[in-house]
This record gives sequence, structure tokens and C-alpha cells, in this order.
Amino acid sequence: MFQAFNTALSALAAHATAVDVVGNNLANLNTPGYKASSVSFRDLVTQSVGTGLGETQVGFGTGRPFTLRLFSQGAIQTSLDPLDAAIQGDGFFVLRNSHGAMLFTRAGNFQVDVNGYLMTPSGERVQGWMEGPDGTVNTNSAIGDIRIPVGTLKTPVATSRFSLDLNLDAGAVAGQPNGVFSTAVEVIDSLGVSHILTITFTKSDNPGEWSYRIEIPGADVGSDNATELLAEGTLSFDNTGRLTSPAPDAPAVNFQITGLASGAADMDLNWFLYTPNGIPRLTQYRHPSALSAVEQDGVAPAALIRVAVGDGGKILAQYSNGQQRVVGQLALASIRNPDSLIAVGNNNFQASARTALPAIGLPDTAGRGQVVGGALESSTVEIAREFTNLIVYQRGFQANARVVVTADELSQETINLKR
Repeated sequence: MFQAFNTALSALAAHATAVDVVGNNLANLNTPGYKASSVSFRDLVTQSVGTGLGETQVGFGTGRPFTLRLFSQGAIQTSLDPLDAAIQGDGFFVLRNSHGAMLFTRAGNFQVDVNGYLMTPSGERVQGWMEGPDGTVNTNSAIGDIRIPVGTLKTPVATSRFSLDLNLDAGAVAGQPNGVFSTAVEVIDSLGVSHILTITFTKSDNPGEWSYRIEIPGADVGSDNATELLAEGTLSFDNTGRLTSPAPDAPAVNFQITGLASGAADMDLNWFLYTPNGIPRLTQYRHPSALSAVEQDGVAPAALIRVAVGDGGKILAQYSNGQQRVVGQLALASIRNPDSLIAVGNNNFQASARTALPAIGLPDTAGRGQVVGGALESSTVEIAREFTNLIVYQRGFQANARVVVTADELSQETINLKR
């Protein structure tokens, strides 16, 4: 009878712990990436009463319950913050705290600090790979802090090659308005200054033959003339409208721009008349002369205007000239037994002695989940389930409180027997 006190008190303590767990789950109903915990009750060793071999067994109640973190997938919701990211599948974002310890999280509500480091709201730095001096992201190297190039100016790249996809009218007549066609192409010098080259095509008296002239404004090269000639030559087409001269074995027209007034280095340019597969970019068909595409490999200087986390965990930088490039890559850690992780607050987890070594790599590889940019993973707390559990635990607490009252009444009756 007196054991009933201990048994009931152990149950009261266990149910109180269970209510605490439910309360914590409900408190984190709207915490991004939060994983709900469940309660697992367990009984204590039993004792045998009497001389029989276990015919009458009385337990010692229940021990303090285990709490299990349920790493199920939370709903993915679109976010308005371009730096937000969510994991669809298994894995964790990798963090480093101020002491250098490695932490893990499912919450991808990242931000940038004053020094440009990608970090969590509580100050842990996000780990991954950054763009190297060669302009590529080497994901085979060790992970490190991700630093966003905030406020940087993209270095200009001088034009070295360009191409034009166009058709010259096969019905053009020399000396007539349709016998002359001009188009322009913008090139960039080593200082990032833009120059407009004018290419003029003139129909000759020979069938299938056009001459061309490439000119630049005289002011661009310190000349008093309106324009300065850079290159000239002849284009020949066969009776099917295909370019035959210059031949595919000499696919480019090479010329130089010297003495630039901007002070930039002299430019060595190649006008490519054929694709890498040897297909002519210029044709002569019975159709009005027109330009269909123009390409050049120069890049003007540009300021960084926006950084975002894209799908796959890529850190994308957008510049004022419209260009976009990958400047970093988020890393994901795969852990075989995530339920052994220890919650350390701020949506973060730390490895315990029972945790398997994390396997760190790219998203969507080796069982790691996908990273969805511009989204957040919702909490896995289900309010209906938690309220149900709360009622069940409350009933359990009340029932065991009644056992204490009953045992107390029986003990009083026993004491009163001697009177």
C-alpha cells in the first residue's frame, strides 16, 4: 500500500514532464524549421510479492519519460526574403558559432551581417563554399564561412571576340538603297568604357559578293575625323546563300583598336563569321537585310545590387548590368541518427557522443535533400495532436493524483486500527 505513494508520485512527475514537452511544442508552433518532440513513457523494475516465482508482481511506477525529436518533413512555404532557404528532404544546414563549434539547423532564415557574412539571426555563420580567384566555386575543398560580396564593383572584362548573326538581301542591287546595310556592335575596353563599332555591308556588282567596312568614332581614338577605319574586306556567298569566303578554316576577321582616348589598353578583336561547328553566321537569301543576334564577350563594370539563395543552395549575385553569377554554395550535412542530436537553442542542434559523424556535401547528393531558395520550412507541430496529448496527459495526472489521495486514506484507516 505504501508503495502506491511512490508509484503515483513517479507517474505525477512523468506526466508533468509530458505536459512540459507539449507546452514547448505549442510554444514553437511558428518557429521555422522546428521539429516537434514526442514523449515515450517507460516502466520501472517490478518486485515479486510472496514466495512464488513471480506469480504476484508489483511495479515501482514509471521512470522519467524519454523525449524523442521527430525529424519529419515540414511544409515548405514561400518567403519574401531572398536569403531564405528550406530543405526538402534529409539534411541540415551547417553553422559555426563564435567559439568555432559546428552546429546544425533546419531553419534557413539567413541574413547578412555588417561584414558581409551569411549568418543566422542568432549570429552563427553559415558554412559552404565561396567563389575562388578563378571565378569558380570549388566544392571539392573544405567548407568555410560564406561571405557575400556586399558593395563590390565587378571588374570590367575587355572584349576580345564578337559575332553577328544576319542575312544580306540576295535581291539587293549595287548602288541602290537596298545595296547598303549597316549594323552596330558595342565593345568594352580594359577600363570598362563602351565603344560602338559600325559595320557597313555594301553590295558589289559581282553576284553573291558584298564588301564590309568596320569603323569606330574618331573621338574614341583621338582623331579629328568623324570615323576611323579599322578593317575592311569582301564576303562571298554561293548559289545556296552560304558564306564561302572567308572560308571556315579562317573563321574570324582579326583587327586592332589602338590609341584609345580613354587611356585603355589596345584592343585585339576577332569577328567570328562561323559557329564552333563551322556553320556560317552570315547568309544571303532573298529577304530584307536584317540582324537577328549579336554577341560579344566584354563585360562593363557593374555594382552588386542583389544577392539571393537560389534552388540547389547556390548563392546568386545580380549586378547592375543585368548579369547574374554564382558566388557561393551552401553545404548540407547528412546525419544517420539525427534523433541523437542535442538541441542547444536558437533552432540549432549539436552533435552528442551518440551522434554519427556528419557527411557534408552538396545538396541533392548522397541522400541529402534539396535546397529550395526563397522559402522556409514550417514547424512540424500539429496543434490538434498536441491538444489531444495535453488532454491525455492531464487525465493521467489527475488519475495518479487520485491514487495518492486513496493511498493516504488507506494509510489513515490503518493507523486508526490501533485505537
